[in-house]
Amino acid sequence: MSVVKISKKTATSGPTDSTNPFEAMIERLNEAARVIKLDENVYQVMKNPSRQIVVSLPIQMDDGSIRVFEGYRIIHSTALGPSKGGIRYSMDVNPEEVKALAAWMTFKCAIAGIPYGGAKGGITCDPRSMSKGELERLTRAYTAAMSDIFGVDKDIPAPDMNTGPQEMAWIVDEYSKIKGGFTPGIVTGKPLFLGGSLGRVEATGRGVVVSALQAMEKLKLDPKKCTAVVQGFGNVGSITALHFQQAGLKVIGISDHTGAFYNEKGIDLQKAVAHRDKHKGVLKGFKGGKLITNEQLLTLKADVLAPCAMENQIRAATNADKIKAKLIVEGANGPTTARADEILTKKGITVVPDVLANGGGVTVSYFEWVQNRTGYYYREDEINKRADNWMKKAFDNVWETAQKHKVSLRIAAYIVALEKVEKAIKARGSY
Repeated sequence: MSVVKISKKTATSGPTDSTNPFEAMIERLNEAARVIKLDENVYQVMKNPSRQIVVSLPIQMDDGSIRVFEGYRIIHSTALGPSKGGIRYSMDVNPEEVKALAAWMTFKCAIAGIPYGGAKGGITCDPRSMSKGELERLTRAYTAAMSDIFGVDKDIPAPDMNTGPQEMAWIVDEYSKIKGGFTPGIVTGKPLFLGGSLGRVEATGRGVVVSALQAMEKLKLDPKKCTAVVQGFGNVGSITALHFQQAGLKVIGISDHTGAFYNEKGIDLQKAVAHRDKHKGVLKGFKGGKLITNEQLLTLKADVLAPCAMENQIRAATNADKIKAKLIVEGANGPTTARADEILTKKGITVVPDVLANGGGVTVSYFEWVQNRTGYYYREDEINKRADNWMKKAFDNVWETAQKHKVSLRIAAYIVALEKVEKAIKARGSY
């Protein structure tokens, strides 16, 4: 068996501060592959997505004009099962980002013990500037273009940045029309009345906090004596903050793209949520804390930092050496560059990586898919109990792997995933 041989230049130059998410994924993949002496053939399969689909979507806008949008669906792996991954609407959507997100989904599903591979999709657009009618036409056009890619046993989309239950409902409806029968299992994250699952809305944020509490127990940090800062106040960030509060942590800082707020006595999160919901989904103008910058927020003195916003928020070039938290729990995908990771490790900061910490969403998505297939739906307390147990098991597995190989939790998470996918690829003889 040949094993991965990383060039001397790559091996000695060390991690970079690259903000290219695919390059960041490859750097971590390389390190994990070296540790476990991954088979070279498996390595070559894992570093390349299995399928890349790019489509042009001509859409009639409300003013009668035609605009052509670009849409993507990238399937990284189906070694462990049908591919799974969200769809995001953003002007920042590009092939490199989607490739990285698809790979992270492969790792995330393997770490969580879910029988899925990884995929991701997106459309380059500014959803905030579009009407509901324009977004519906865009979503239906994307679904039609991907109708031979999607499938209950092939590729299962879900919500991601700037998409939610409404977009998933449009996908179910369009796909069902094309295929000639109601097919709720084609997506997850749907409205409850179309086959969605109880507990799905809170699943990602809840999982972030379950992971944080598991790590705090290992680090002997008492939640009732700890403070927390949460970057991002959308679905994941706000729910993470609220569950931190329920667990006894004092949340002293929150933010979104319009501003960050600090209150050493603790943010009134209920007021923050009410303000956001009243003001078109933004925190701008919130009076419950001192207005600071997002950069200041990340370097506040707090026990726990949960970046739940965008990629590349913690970087060697800007702030990694200024981070004061004892524990970082990544609710966002790819918030920390590889070079920043090295700095945080040297500072003794424990990082629970994205591929582990935010796996609660795909775990409950899996439960939703199972419920759609069986026609039997669980109570919310059943969903939460099952998801919490899966997250705890995944955390313990990664923690033990980190101790065994004497590596960070991030590299340990990659190792857990690679070992599972390697077995599947070899058993199936995919190449």
